[in-house]
Amino acid sequence: IRQIIPAHEITNILDNIDLPYSGTNTSYSNSGTIGPADADILISLAEDHGPESEYVRAIRAKLPGQFPGVLFYFLPADLVSQILNFGLPAPIDIQVLGSNLEANRDFADRLLEQVKYVPGATDLRIQQPFNQPKLFLNIDRTKAQELGYSARDVASNVLVALSGSFQTAPTFWLNPKTGVSYNIAAESPQYEMDSLQDLRNLPISAATATPQLLANVASLKRGTGLASVSHYAIAPVIDIYGNVDGTDLGSVAKELDRIVAADSKHLVRGSRVVVRGQIETMRSSFRGLLGGLAFSIILVYMLIVINFQSWLDPLVIISALPAALAGIVWFLFITHTTVSVPALTGSIMCVGVATANSILVVSFAKEQLPDSDSAADAALLAGFTRFRPVLMTALAMMIGMLPMAMGLGEGSEQNAPLGRAVIGGLLFATVATLFFVPVFFSLVHRRRKAV
Repeated sequence: IRQIIPAHEITNILDNIDLPYSGTNTSYSNSGTIGPADADILISLAEDHGPESEYVRAIRAKLPGQFPGVLFYFLPADLVSQILNFGLPAPIDIQVLGSNLEANRDFADRLLEQVKYVPGATDLRIQQPFNQPKLFLNIDRTKAQELGYSARDVASNVLVALSGSFQTAPTFWLNPKTGVSYNIAAESPQYEMDSLQDLRNLPISAATATPQLLANVASLKRGTGLASVSHYAIAPVIDIYGNVDGTDLGSVAKELDRIVAADSKHLVRGSRVVVRGQIETMRSSFRGLLGGLAFSIILVYMLIVINFQSWLDPLVIISALPAALAGIVWFLFITHTTVSVPALTGSIMCVGVATANSILVVSFAKEQLPDSDSAADAALLAGFTRFRPVLMTALAMMIGMLPMAMGLGEGSEQNAPLGRAVIGGLLFATVATLFFVPVFFSLVHRRRKAV
C-alpha cells in the first residue's frame, strides 16, 4: 500500500484484526468482520491527496497477486455510500434464503462463480463462509445419564472452563475500603488448553454426580462450519456481497437479474434468491422519481390550463420539455455520467425552469395575437422580444450550476449529476423555447387567426 500511495499523502494506516472487542464497538463498526481471519486496514489520506478511485483500483489489482489465497475487498468509506447501503458493507447483496444451508451453500458457490464474470462487478465474496475451523463436542447422552450428568451440565462446565463463569454465574467482589464492586471471572488458563487431549482431560462436576473427565461423557473432533450465522425475516440466509467499479449499478443489476433468473431452477424446494442492497434502493428511488417527473409535467400542464383557460396553449408551452429531457440524456452521456437520484432530481428542477421560459414566450405571443396580421408575426415578435429574458434566466441557472457540475470541492462529486442534468436540459430547452415553441404556436393559432 505504501508503494502505491505516495508517502506524503498518507496520514495514518490502522489495522484492526479479528472481531471488535465489545458489543459497543461492534455497533459502531460497519466493516462486517466475522472472525480472526478478517482484518480491516484503515488508510487515512492527507487533505491534498490524489484520486481515491485510482488508488483503490491500483491496490485492488496488485494485492491479490502479492498475497495469493487472501481475499481483498473495499468497504464503503464515505458517509453517503454507508447511508445508501443501510448498514451493509457492500452495495450489492444477493441473498440465498432457505433452511437447507448445505444445498444453499453449493448454490451460492455456483452463483458466485457466474457473478464474477459480470463486467463492473468486483469485491465479490460470501459473507458466511463454511470453512471456519471448529471443534465439535458430541455428548454421549446415554453414558452421561448413567453417570448422573445431563447435556446441560456438560455444556455448562465446558462453557465456564473455556470462556469464563461471568456469563453463567456473575460474581462480584466489593472492596470494603473504596466501596467499588469488581467483576470476578474464573476460567482455565489458555496455556493449559493447547491440544485436544487437554480438552478431553477437562474436569466436569455436578451437584448430584461424582466428578468426571470430559472424555468420559463426550468426544471431540475437528471440523469446519459457518463463520457467521445470519437471518433475514427469520429465515437463514447466505449473502453474496459485491461492489461496482468502472460502470453503473443499473447495468450490473440487469446482468445479475439475468443470472439469478437462469439459476433459480437449481434451488432446492423452499429456498429463494433475492437481490437487495443498493440495487433495491435504486429501483425504488427510480420508480418514485420517474413517477414524480411524470407527475410534475402533468401538474404543470394542468396548472397552466387553469390559468390560460385553454387546452392548446399549455400544450404549446410544455412542447419544450421533450427537448429538455433529450438534453439531459445527451449531456449525461457526453460527460460519462450515469443516471442517478441526483440526476433525476435535477431533471425535475429543469422541468420547472424550462416551463417558466416557455410561458414568457407564449404569453407574450398570445397578447400580441389580436394586433398582429398573423399568428406567425405574433410568434416572431415574441421570439425577438423575449429572447433576452429567456437567455438571461437560462444562463443564470446554468452558470450557477457550473461549479456543482464540475465537482469542485470536497465530496461535491456526489451532487455533480444534478448540476449536469440541469445544464444539459436547459441548454436544449432554451433553444427549443426560442425557436421551436414560436413555430408550434404559429401553427396552432394559424387557423384561429385566419377566421
